[in-house]
Amino acid sequence: MESTSDVIIKVADVSKTFKGKDNNVEALRNINLDIMRGDIFGIIGMSGAGKSTLVRCLNFLERPTTGTVYVDGHDLNAMSPAQLRAERLSIAMIFQHFNLLMQRNVIGNVMFPMEIAGVDRKKAKKRAMELLTEVGLADKAKSYPAQLSGGQQQRVAIARALANNPKILLCDEATSALDPTTTKSILALLKEINEKHGITIVIITHSMSVVEEICNKVAIIDKGELAETGKVVDVFSNPQSAAAKKLVFPEGQSSQVASMSSKKCVRIVFSQNSSFEPVVANMVLEFKTPVNILLADTRDIGGIAKGQMILQLPDDEQLADSMLAFLKDRQLEVEVLENYVG
Repeated sequence: MESTSDVIIKVADVSKTFKGKDNNVEALRNINLDIMRGDIFGIIGMSGAGKSTLVRCLNFLERPTTGTVYVDGHDLNAMSPAQLRAERLSIAMIFQHFNLLMQRNVIGNVMFPMEIAGVDRKKAKKRAMELLTEVGLADKAKSYPAQLSGGQQQRVAIARALANNPKILLCDEATSALDPTTTKSILALLKEINEKHGITIVIITHSMSVVEEICNKVAIIDKGELAETGKVVDVFSNPQSAAAKKLVFPEGQSSQVASMSSKKCVRIVFSQNSSFEPVVANMVLEFKTPVNILLADTRDIGGIAKGQMILQLPDDEQLADSMLAFLKDRQLEVEVLENYVG
């Protein structure tokens, strides 16, 4: 059981409204969220959903219009500017476009936050080299950002973020500018950092694959509101909200079955073991009646094989009900989708 003492970030009734000359834009509405110590927590949503505004509220780079954020039990809203600056030393951030100082070499970039914090130069240089070794760039210490690839620049940014031993690392679309292979290596590095140092990592992304790759918890933001939150494996296996279902069933997949409909469509979710069993084939043999597979999707979430299918059952109500019972008897999660049209 998780206790309140395990909560490292508590978002309490946070709303954010941006005031314009002609109109106001409500970017966030009444967000309540607990992020536990040691989590790799994903915040996902479509473009314009409010997720980047939310991550900037987590360290009060963006001050909420109403509500507040607690970090390790400390109310950021109650802090003076000096106290807030001190608190931010423990909340590091990395960005999509790296934000490196182009006129400084790699080791100079990593040393920079330590210089601001008043760390002795000799100690700062030693710490910077340790961090560059950790991110695999010790041999690039004297290179300049322009001489590095995008993935290498992001590794420098990660090393710099770790310089002052933060307890939280916020990643705002940190892999969006990278190719898939480089993205995978950066996510693997972040996972190593989480496991080695126990740093809580919050990842803002619009990519399902990023969340699946390393996150253990996820929150889905939709039009400024919290649509759904929970363990990644639970939310992706059995999404409850329309926003979650839209992310789990991408448009490209649903368009394949858009022309098919039935009064009795079901979604079945396979566990780690059952996803490799020929359940559907056995059911067809059992009832000597074919079914249409409208969607089939398997994926690896946190190292666990998960799979799901949407089946179009026969129009015969009695036969369809018998097939439903057959599926449930196999310990599968079964959800009836009324008038499913893709």
